[in-house]
Amino acid sequence: MNEYEIVRDGGAGLIDLSELRGRIRISGSEATMFLNGLMTNDMKSLAANRWMASVFPTVQGRLIGAVRVIRGGDPSFLIDTETPSHDAVLKTISRFTMAGDFKVSDVTAETALLTVQGQLAGEVIEKVFETPASEIPVNGVSEIHGVMIIRASHTGENGFDILLDSSRKAEMLQVLETAGAQPISADTLEILRVEAGIARFGQDVDETTVVPETNLDDAVSYTKGCYVGQEIIVRIKHRGHPAKKLTGLRFETDAQIESGAIINSTENQEIGRVTSAVVSPRMGSIGIGYVRYEHLAEGTRVVTADGINATVTGLPFVETNG
Repeated sequence: MNEYEIVRDGGAGLIDLSELRGRIRISGSEATMFLNGLMTNDMKSLAANRWMASVFPTVQGRLIGAVRVIRGGDPSFLIDTETPSHDAVLKTISRFTMAGDFKVSDVTAETALLTVQGQLAGEVIEKVFETPASEIPVNGVSEIHGVMIIRASHTGENGFDILLDSSRKAEMLQVLETAGAQPISADTLEILRVEAGIARFGQDVDETTVVPETNLDDAVSYTKGCYVGQEIIVRIKHRGHPAKKLTGLRFETDAQIESGAIINSTENQEIGRVTSAVVSPRMGSIGIGYVRYEHLAEGTRVVTADGINATVTGLPFVETNG
């Protein structure tokens, strides 16, 4: 099997995410309170050994960073963010370290993050860690021999992230390969990511994006107390919808569409732009992009500025098994 088929057709793909993501540890008796005032999701509801998606917004409701928040067995949190937003997230959090019992440490360099994705990912985890993968629930976390195992998908397939000391990374990569995981390149990961409809910071979302324009619905709580940017985010929800939103696009071509390509309506009015595009082995030329709300209905016909016909489609492109 090639790399794509390893993940999509019943194997186990191995990906090193260490350089693609940053990691920040938060602790202190007031950590929950401070984080709750800075993030869109409800940290009070996050149980030990679980993780949830969240967003650090600006006062205008725009993204500083979309993150994963992991709560360990103790009162500490681990913020896992994409590398392009890491510095801004760290700066946002660090401003409050003098305001109370709130400790922040950047542990990116001293940790490594690997992931195993695909139908056989659970079997690989069981071989390496001698523990039933089925006991780690979706959004669950387990610590075994100083290694954190996180049930999470980056591809739409079943997956497990492995967080460990960076000094152990080379050894762990070898052990995982021996157990049946096969290395996956960045190019293949990009295809899998787009198929799974996962937005990338700096490419599909950035500091100009208002949170409701994204597909990060599970990262926002509308029942928690006040937080930075809440007024704007809630106002847009109560208004009914944002002016534009991230969606999927299927292009009628064998070629890859350029990122940034303008999307027009069939009446030749500009209605959006492409942010990510790939040529999928199964689905052909597809992409993610922003389209104005009135053109978001599944099956809407659109066209790129250089004349390539396309169809609006919901995300993700693949059925999520993770």
